[in-house]
Amino acid sequence: MKNIFPELRTNRLVLRKFTLEDVDDVSRLVSAGEIAESTFIPHPYEEGMAEDWIKNQHLCYITGLLMNFAITLADKDKLIGSAGLTFEQNTSTAQLGFWIGVPYWGKGYCTEACEEVLKYGFEVLGLKKIDAFHLSGNNASGRVLQKIGMKHIGTRSKHFFHRGKYKDSEIYYIEYSDYIRKYIPSRSDS
Repeated sequence: MKNIFPELRTNRLVLRKFTLEDVDDVSRLVSAGEIAESTFIPHPYEEGMAEDWIKNQHLCYITGLLMNFAITLADKDKLIGSAGLTFEQNTSTAQLGFWIGVPYWGKGYCTEACEEVLKYGFEVLGLKKIDAFHLSGNNASGRVLQKIGMKHIGTRSKHFFHRGKYKDSEIYYIEYSDYIRKYIPSRSDS
């Protein structure tokens, strides 16, 4: 990994490094009960957790463990969520993860951000496969994964202990060749 964290841009979004200026926004957004129900973010989200999490992001990036982008609105630099990759060591595979604050649900921001993270993973980092999962019942996350071209490959029964009980998860993946066919069709013809 490089020491300089990349910045990615879409039509409506800027995906950038998290900074300590994001502490209040991260705390406010992830404190929503709806976020806790569909992620592994602790709830209640206590004071100091956002600051500790943001400080840990740089170390995780430079050691090659993961990279989490702050998703911001391009016209306001307003934090609305996070999307990132957790790398499987000694492979060319990563796992996509994301969350979007409740006020920004249903606007296509998550799909837009995740498409850009896929592009970065495949075209810049040279990944060969990207996996993802969501807890069963979180249909919105499943729709995001399907829209960006990921294939649903099954349900893993009682995969995670979440909020006091075992829950199933839905497993997805996309390989580089599938990405090329979806996003760069002219390249897949050669």
